[in-house]
Amino acid sequence: MEIRVLFFGLLKDVCGRSEDRLNVPDGADAGFVFDHYTALYPKLGAMATSVVIARNHEFTARAQQLADGDELALLPPVSGGSANSPLLEITDPEGHYFALTRDPIDPRSLETTLLQGLDGASVTFQGVVRNNTRGRATLRLDYECYEAMAIRKMAEIGRAIAGEFAVSRIAMVHRLGTMEIGEASVVVIATAPHRRPAFEAALEGINRLKRLVPVWKKEYFADGEVWVEGEWDANAPRAGRAD
Repeated sequence: MEIRVLFFGLLKDVCGRSEDRLNVPDGADAGFVFDHYTALYPKLGAMATSVVIARNHEFTARAQQLADGDELALLPPVSGGSANSPLLEITDPEGHYFALTRDPIDPRSLETTLLQGLDGASVTFQGVVRNNTRGRATLRLDYECYEAMAIRKMAEIGRAIAGEFAVSRIAMVHRLGTMEIGEASVVVIATAPHRRPAFEAALEGINRLKRLVPVWKKEYFADGEVWVEGEWDANAPRAGRAD
């Protein structure tokens, strides 16, 4: 069987590639593939407890058997071309909106689109590029993501939150590419008849997005650059062996 293997964020640097084609025996599982690359790149093995595997855009366990033509992605901890906007978007019948873009995000336009006559509250969270990290001056940031999986996870998170909180609509937009100091990298908006659920939904939205959506951030300094190590949600299956 032949499968496609993708590498993101720091793992691109560790493995020296962004993708590979790999022939695997019938009955091979996701763990077989991960172990194949850890044998080639020992540093990858040292990161096993923080790496997550996705099969065909869904998180998967090591024991998941593979099929010919599968796409397997090795994902480091989340941090979190064309100039057309958006790259990908999903608009639900209920009015929820999810998108990835390389253009500046316009929160005011999103707020206007989401608001309905029944709403008495609109809460907007913007994640903004700051000029320092732990006292080290930051020049700019660069974001990349596993686009097909990221947009699906954003919609999954948003719909779940809309079902848990008394909100009317929710929107999540993440920008990709290079961002300068003061620019918004991510926006989460919740509208509701009352303020409390709007605040709670917006906060929960950004918290889940940071833990579950495969987006990675590289930070640039005057004296170097580094992929920012984040943390997966506790329930995301790890590539490392259970034992």
